[in-house]
Amino acid sequence: VQLQASGGGLVQAGGSLRLSCAASGRTFSSYAIGWFRQAPGNEREFAAAITWSGSSTYYADSVKGRFTISRDNAKNTAYLQMNSLKPEDTAVYYCAARGGGYFGTTSSDYHYWGQGTLVTVSS
Repeated sequence: VQLQASGGGLVQAGGSLRLSCAASGRTFSSYAIGWFRQAPGNEREFAAAITWSGSSTYYADSVKGRFTISRDNAKNTAYLQMNSLKPEDTAVYYCAARGGGYFGTTSSDYHYWGQGTLVTVSS
């Protein structure tokens, strides 16, 4: 499956952005989707994940209550709604797909990666 992340940009602290992850290729609904992020000088870290059906989600503590992951299997797209953004949310955000339908929380759990989209939150 090929993934294309989009929707990043510059936003002020307290603002919102919605990232999209468009998939093509193999059956999108067969894959769990995860969002990861990597700030300059930092390792890539897990942000959120959703099962193949969308029935279960999981969030890192740092984004819980502010970010919402969702998916529309009919559109082959997953989303990450980001609210109440903080300067420390500034990072390149990546979406990733994991075969088998159930999510993981580490980079090594995922088999396919999108190219990343930059989110910059100004104070």
